Amino acid sequence: MLFNSIEFLLFFPIVFILYWMLKNNYKYQNILLLVSSYIFYAWWDWRFLSLIIFSSFVDYLAGIKIAASTTNKESKKWLILSLFSNLGLLGVFKYYNFFADSFADLMLNFGWEVNDLTLNIILPVGISFYTFQTLSYTIDIYRKQFKPTTNLIAFFTYISFFPQLVAGPIERASNLLPQIEGKREFKKRFFSEGIFQILVGLFRKIVIADNLATYVDAVYYSPEIHNSSTLIIATFFYAFQIYFDFSGYSDIAIGSAKLLGFKFNQNFNLPYFSKSITEFWRKWHMSLSFWLRDYLYISLGGNRKGIKITYRNLMITMLLGGLWHGSSWNFVIWGGIHGIALSFEKLIFTYKKNKSFGFLGYIYTFMVVLLSWVFFRAKDLETSFTIIKRILSFDFIMPFIGDFNNVTISIAMLLLGIGFDFYIRIKNVDLEIIGGQFSTLKLIVLATTIIMLLNLFYSTSDNFIYFQF
Repeated sequence: MLFNSIEFLLFFPIVFILYWMLKNNYKYQNILLLVSSYIFYAWWDWRFLSLIIFSSFVDYLAGIKIAASTTNKESKKWLILSLFSNLGLLGVFKYYNFFADSFADLMLNFGWEVNDLTLNIILPVGISFYTFQTLSYTIDIYRKQFKPTTNLIAFFTYISFFPQLVAGPIERASNLLPQIEGKREFKKRFFSEGIFQILVGLFRKIVIADNLATYVDAVYYSPEIHNSSTLIIATFFYAFQIYFDFSGYSDIAIGSAKLLGFKFNQNFNLPYFSKSITEFWRKWHMSLSFWLRDYLYISLGGNRKGIKITYRNLMITMLLGGLWHGSSWNFVIWGGIHGIALSFEKLIFTYKKNKSFGFLGYIYTFMVVLLSWVFFRAKDLETSFTIIKRILSFDFIMPFIGDFNNVTISIAMLLLGIGFDFYIRIKNVDLEIIGGQFSTLKLIVLATTIIMLLNLFYSTSDNFIYFQF
């Protein structure tokens, strides 16, 4: 079920009304949320519900056993069970065919042809997100940073909570689980802020991202026939397509959760207004960035074991972060570009008191990010290098393709989106606070009108980009 679909437009109000009718009993509210979340996920393929339920059972049990263990050896055994179960499922469904193909290609280089080892596997929607979410729970318990819950319904709801089930934000148990286990009250401020953030998210996705996608898809479908200027414009558009697509999803997720009385952590903080790649990763997909930092980078040793080990840890973290996004060498190279940039900045800032590149940092950061998006968007490695080669041919005869009016509208909507972000930055105001300034009646009328217009006349119900990860 998509946030930008008629189905969700009908689904969410029903859940919302029933949910607050049960406001005097949060346990029944949780049962409703759990059932609703399973319906929401089953809308794609009910068979994959078994994977979420299995992961939930394993980590619910592992969390209790880790906390009850009397020796480190015993607690580590249960942690390994959690890691093996969750990463094993992720590995089979997401990475098996990738490694099978890579192995076959490697053997072919040595003159050995192996039989086709790939399997006909469908990638379950959102598996990367809920796997990381449930792993953070058992790891935090193992580190004695969180106590396990014995409330089975609450824990299953935490893993499958539908606003962030498919594409995040990746919520830590320390933030979300206590909210699920506690009583929620309807707050007018939460309602106003939530409605406004949902509207912003729908606008970012449907009006900006989906418009930009038309141009980007046309160029990246056959990049070999396009010149430098067209490819540069398409890559520039893609940088903002993926930003407004994913930040729009996060806005809708955070806003929907607020309507149900929950407070999610921020997932985007104007990342393109960054003066370094280091700063960029503190503002882009923050829930993943901080997850990689806390559970991978720090576990490898972080920056505590010397500068060379720090570089190694940065590269491993970003390479695996790239692989998390998809089973392709394109994503590995994407992560590698960011890893190299982070290592470069670590080296420079070690000897530079002011850890900034000044105004030039904006240009440097955006150029690195733009280069990396080529590998992120292209369908395969060969296509990526074709695009880079075509761009470096400096062929600037025709500036763009497609219908001039459509391109003009896309640029106008893009400028409107960038202008709104610039306003938030200049005013140094939180997006959620803006929504709280509207009266409830005005927001309801505005929301009803805009959502109906977007869904009836504008929305193509396109998937959000991060659903594939």
